Amino acid sequence: MPSAPKILARQRVAQSTLFSVEQLELEFSNGTRRTYERLITSGGPPAVMMVPITSDDKLLLIREYSAGTDSYQLSLPKGAVDEAESSEDAVHRELREEVGVDARKLQYLKRMTLAPGYMQYSIDCYLCWDLYPASLEGDEPEPLEVVAWPIAELEQLFERDDFSEGRAIAAIYLALQAQQRLCLSANASKDSL
Repeated sequence: MPSAPKILARQRVAQSTLFSVEQLELEFSNGTRRTYERLITSGGPPAVMMVPITSDDKLLLIREYSAGTDSYQLSLPKGAVDEAESSEDAVHRELREEVGVDARKLQYLKRMTLAPGYMQYSIDCYLCWDLYPASLEGDEPEPLEVVAWPIAELEQLFERDDFSEGRAIAAIYLALQAQQRLCLSANASKDSL
């Protein structure tokens, strides 16, 4: 595996309230030089995305406006990790703010990136179950619609034009695999008794 390219120069070329654009002058191990640009986040903790599953095997999704596609989209609840807050604390807070529930049980699934060739961004994904009603006021500009979607009907969900977020699709697959492992482990424990 080649070594990482050497950074010859680094310059901020644009700034918004959410991102900076950084230009990197790189030299690769074979001597090739290239200029890359990437979006830089604030550098704080990653965001979190939750896969909340009810006791009757439904995913709790939210419908909210997405400026990137200028449309209302179904997705999983997610949000930023506040300063001095752990990812797990952010999971509990965001579930309360966006879905009106909290989870007694969480399982970390994976840290995912989004377009790692161009963005310095990651999101920690969690499976959430053993849910109970709990709410906090959120910071959304309008109320979010919570949609309980049966896991048995995932194919129909994935076919919808308003459910297109790749990281949400990946998180659901990871959560269902983790849930299956948890069930197998629980059944094995019962059999050994």
